[in-house]
Amino acid sequence: MSDSESDSRRRFLAGAAALAPVMAVAGVAAVACAQTQGPRANGKVALVTGSSRGIGAATAKRLARDGFAVAVNCVKNRELASAVVDEIKAAGGRAIWVQADVSEADAVRRLFDETERAFGGIDVVVSNAGVMRLAPFHAMSDSDFARMLDVNQKGSFFVLREGARRVRSGGRIIALSSSITQLRTGTYGAYAATKSAQEIFANVLARELEGRQISVNAIAPGVVNTTLFTDGKTAEQIASFVQRTPHKRLGEPSDIANVISALCGDDCGWVNGQTIFVNGGIV
Repeated sequence: MSDSESDSRRRFLAGAAALAPVMAVAGVAAVACAQTQGPRANGKVALVTGSSRGIGAATAKRLARDGFAVAVNCVKNRELASAVVDEIKAAGGRAIWVQADVSEADAVRRLFDETERAFGGIDVVVSNAGVMRLAPFHAMSDSDFARMLDVNQKGSFFVLREGARRVRSGGRIIALSSSITQLRTGTYGAYAATKSAQEIFANVLARELEGRQISVNAIAPGVVNTTLFTDGKTAEQIASFVQRTPHKRLGEPSDIANVISALCGDDCGWVNGQTIFVNGGIV
C-alpha cells in the first residue's frame, strides 16, 4: 500500500470514529421517536366480535398497533369495551365500541353498519364471540346447549355471512375454533361441536369467495389464560391442562392475537381455508 493510500485510509477511519457517537445518538433518537409516535395507520379497518376482554381484546389492541382502525364489540361488558377503546386511542390508534349480540342477525347487521359508518369500510373480520357451558351429556341443560348454539354457531354464521357481503377485496376473515375439537375432553362435547363448525365455515367460505383475494381461516387456540377457560375450574384442574402442554404454561391472549395479526398481514394472504392450531403443542 502506498503512503498516499495509507493516509487516505487513516483519514477515513478517523472520520468514521468521529461520526460513530453522532450516529449512535441519532439511532437512539430514531428509536425513541418510533416508540412515541404510536401506530402508523395502514388505511384498513378491522371488526373483532367479543372483544371487551380475553382473546378478543388482545386481538383488537394488537390490530390497532398494526395500524388498523378497530371496531370493538361487546354484549354486556360496556365498561370493559370502552376501556379497550380508550387504551387504543391513548396509544394513538382509532377505535369505536359497539354493543351487539351476535346471536341476533339484525344486531350483527347494525354492528357492521356502525363500523362502516365510522371508518368507511371493513377489511378484516374476526369472529371471536363465544360462550362455553360444560357438562356431561346426561346433565347438559336445554338452555345451556341452546345458548352455545345461538352464540357460537348461529352467531358466527351471521358474522361470517355479513363479512362475506361486506369485506373489501384483499381482506381477511377469521373464525375462532378451539383445540378442544381434537382433545375431546369429557364435558366438552357440546362446546366442541359448536367450535368444529367454525372450521367448516372457514373452509367453505374461503372457496365461495374465490376471485376476491379474501383469505378465510379458522384459529384453534388451546388452553388460554382467560375467564372463559379458568372460571369454574379448580387450581388442580387448570394445572392438569398445563402439564399436558410441552411449554408447561397456559397460553396468553397475546399468543393468539399475534397469530391473528400475522394472518391479517400482507405476507399471509396465501394461507386460505385452513385451521391453524395455536396451542403450545397440547394437540
